[in-house]
This record gives sequence, structure tokens and C-alpha cells, in this order.
Amino acid sequence: MSRYVERAENSARVLDVTWRMSLLVKEPRLQDQEWFAPLNITGTLFPFSGRHSSVCAREVLHFMALDPENPSSIYSCARQAREDARAVRGAITSEMWEVVNSTWLEMQQMDEARMNARGISAFFDWVKERSHLFRGVTFGTMRRDDAYCFTRLGTHIERADSTARILDVKYHVLLPSVKDVGGAVDYYQWSAVLRSVSAFEAYRKVYRDVITPIRLAELLVLRDDIPRSLHFCMRQVSDTLDVVRNDRSAECERLAGQILSQLRYGRIQDIFDVGLHEYLTDYLDSMQDLSTEVQSSFFAPTLPG
Repeated sequence: MSRYVERAENSARVLDVTWRMSLLVKEPRLQDQEWFAPLNITGTLFPFSGRHSSVCAREVLHFMALDPENPSSIYSCARQAREDARAVRGAITSEMWEVVNSTWLEMQQMDEARMNARGISAFFDWVKERSHLFRGVTFGTMRRDDAYCFTRLGTHIERADSTARILDVKYHVLLPSVKDVGGAVDYYQWSAVLRSVSAFEAYRKVYRDVITPIRLAELLVLRDDIPRSLHFCMRQVSDTLDVVRNDRSAECERLAGQILSQLRYGRIQDIFDVGLHEYLTDYLDSMQDLSTEVQSSFFAPTLPG
């Protein structure tokens, strides 16, 4: 449930920034190129290409925001979050249920005409606000039991995955050649990456300087005081697993601790020496292994001895 709520918000963030950046480009062909990024970030370029002949704002917005047949669309995430909430209705508070249910009811009424009438960015702001409301209500009303812990666990696993994908795709779109790594790139493009993870103000406070690629990567990978950084998310995941551990979760805890130690003691220059893309690819693979291990450690049925 929490992963779907977080995924809807992350998609809204990526689409909103892509929409805003495309408005800065005057040439239609270059505008359309901007819309490859959200498809690559979410890993949906292949299914999109199977149903659409061209990559453009209208087609991608419909596919990623409103398409009920796309399991990763905001519409599908809202629907699945509501179904999962209904399945665990007894474990969540009535306020949490009201947020998820009312979000889905309003989402069902949304179509392209209504989204355009409201405003593209306004619609994405609404999605983000509903996600914020859900997290706030969860934090403010839910008993600190296992259900709460797994709610937080799902949120941070999904958030870490999204940040890594955004950084990987955007970095290599903006830095197409190795010689450009560490150089100065258009300020608005890099600020858009930061805004997509709500880290623009944090960057200015931490570095008090112009935005540079290597510092941006350091902020979103290694800093442990940025709520959407990989380090922060993994610390939350590891701490949560310590609380909910059982007699089958040793491997799960080991994987989380291994990922966290690499972030805690890593240096950004060492990461760049290996290659940021290679580092993030390994990280995403490790997170997939961790998600699988969480499933088997806590949710798979125990076979009789």
C-alpha cells in the first residue's frame, strides 16, 4: 500500500519536472525528446512503444498519469493502494483509509480534459499533496506496531529506488559524454533534477555555490540528512528491519546492512572512478534483492518442518 502511494508521488514529481522543462524548449522535436526520460526512469519505454507510435507530451502524460492499463500509472497506483488498504483495513486507522479511498474516488473522475482544465502542474501538485497527507495521517494516528513499521519500510524502499532511477537517467541525459562529467551544465536542468526530489533548497544550504554534477550526486547518494537521498532511505530501512526482525530475517538484515555500509563509508570520487551509472545499477540490483528477501522473510508462508 505504502509503496504504491509513494510510487504515485514519485511519478508525479518526474512528470511535473519534465512538463516544466519541456516548456522551456521552443523546438517541438527537442520538446518530445524530454519525454523519453520519465519512460526510462520508470522502465516503461518498451510497453509504451508497443502501444504508441510516438513519444510526445500528450501520449506520455496519458500513459503515465491516467492509463488504467499501465500498472505503473498514477491512476493504477491509486487504485492498487486503495485495494491494498481495503485488504488490511483492520490494521490501518480510519483516517488513513479515508485518505486512500477519497484519493481513489477523485482519481476515477479524472480524464485528460479535467487534468488540462485544472492545469497539468496543478494535477501533479494534487497527487503529491495526497501522498503527503497520507504520510502525515499515518505518522499522526497509527500505533507504532509492526503494521506501522512495514508502512515505513515500503515507503523508503520505494523512495530509494525512485531517487536512484531519477539520478541515473537524468545524469546521463545531461552528461552524454565522459569528458563532461564534473563540468558545468545548464543551471535550469540541474535545478530541475533537485526540485524533482525536493532537494533544491537543501543543496543551496549545504554547498552555498552553483550546482555542479558531482556535488548533486553526492547530495542525493551519500548525504544522510536529505530525506530522499539513498543514504537516508537505507538508514530508515535498516533501522526498521532491526525492529521487525524474526528468525528468518537474518539474510534480509545482512543485505540492508551491506548496502547501508557502502553508503555510510563511501566517497563520491570513488563512485565516479567506478562510474555513476555502474554504481547506481548495482545499487538498484541490490535493492531488488532486498525487496525479494523482505517478501520471503516476512510474508512468505512458513512450510511445516
